[in-house]
Amino acid sequence: MTTSIDDGFRFRSIALPALVPTLLFGIGEGAVIPIIPAVAASLGADLAGAALIAAMIVVGQLAGDIPAGWLVSKIGERRAMIGAALLSLLGIALAIIAVQAAVFGLAVFLIGLSAATFALARQAFMTTYVPVRIRARALSTLGGAFRAGWFVGPFLGAAVIAVTGTVEAVFFVHVACAVAVLVVLVVMRDPTEGLQRPDAGERELAAEAPGLFRTIWLHRGVLLRMGTGAGVVGALRASRLAILPLWAVSIGLSEQTTALVIGIGAAADFALFYTSGQIMDRFGRLWSVVPSMLGMSIALLTLSVTHELGSAVQWFVVIAVFLGVANGVGSGIIMTLSADLAPRENPAPFLGAFRFAADAGAAVAPLAVAGVVAVASLSVATGLVGVVGLAGVAILWRNIPRYVPHPRARPAGGTG
Repeated sequence: MTTSIDDGFRFRSIALPALVPTLLFGIGEGAVIPIIPAVAASLGADLAGAALIAAMIVVGQLAGDIPAGWLVSKIGERRAMIGAALLSLLGIALAIIAVQAAVFGLAVFLIGLSAATFALARQAFMTTYVPVRIRARALSTLGGAFRAGWFVGPFLGAAVIAVTGTVEAVFFVHVACAVAVLVVLVVMRDPTEGLQRPDAGERELAAEAPGLFRTIWLHRGVLLRMGTGAGVVGALRASRLAILPLWAVSIGLSEQTTALVIGIGAAADFALFYTSGQIMDRFGRLWSVVPSMLGMSIALLTLSVTHELGSAVQWFVVIAVFLGVANGVGSGIIMTLSADLAPRENPAPFLGAFRFAADAGAAVAPLAVAGVVAVASLSVATGLVGVVGLAGVAILWRNIPRYVPHPRARPAGGTG
């Protein structure tokens, strides 16, 4: 494995080859995600079946997190990303030819699997080569590239539908993006070239690094404590995306108004990704994650008591935008914490396990929200998510100083 360097390092020297593939992959994925329920319904799936197929992309990411860490550690970041792009092309090809909803669901699962591998490989590269002094800014920028792709993708997909008159044509946006990713990875200079390699002692240490399951076992304590906090972060973020559209419907907002309000919140979220990195690098990780989670938790608790108010619409608009700001303040926190905690000699398996914890929270939360809504109400579900968020604040408040002291007060390389 390679090692990070600090002397003379400039992030802009690797920014283009590091971020362009991420942006392209995010655009392709972002274009496809909104049309998944419609395509599933056209193949015969009922509403519940379409929702299940839409969830398969998250299931694929969850299933891919841990094996992706093993794959990256074995074949390297660049090869893993090339493999992920090829796997996404396979998934899209299967989606294009699918004539049954079940086959389409498998295609969506493969796309999620490829996304997990791609994201893990890019994060592993950043963890390995970017010095600790700018790690949070680099990883927040990486997260910003993904978010930019998810923001641009749906608009590009909508334009393609308007021009072609068919929803399925959007799949070719993903094809074009995946092919462009492959071209960039093959043609553009490898960002690892010219960077300092490990000395002989470090190469020997890397060769003897523990494998996937051994890594998880050795770091079970930190994965349990910090991973639980990461899972709550993922749950808060996913619940926000599930609750806001439901809340808008329940108070009678039109689809256009709902899209506008949520879009403004998403823009605020995206605009703050670099600011989040600056906060983490200058003041420590707590100063990003605690205000972010505390803000989202309080906002959801507040929203839960506004449903019957005469000013419910105004409260919804303010809180939706505030949630975007709060989430933006925490941009990149999962990737940064996992990079801080990962063993220096072989970070990828640990990164995969940590991402699994966060993605598990993101996968379970919308299902839990739906269950509570079914037996109680949307207001109760929203309030419970806010309470869970406060518990997550307490977990990370207690454990971040223990496992991740201020970045200026510790050496590079994580806890390994």
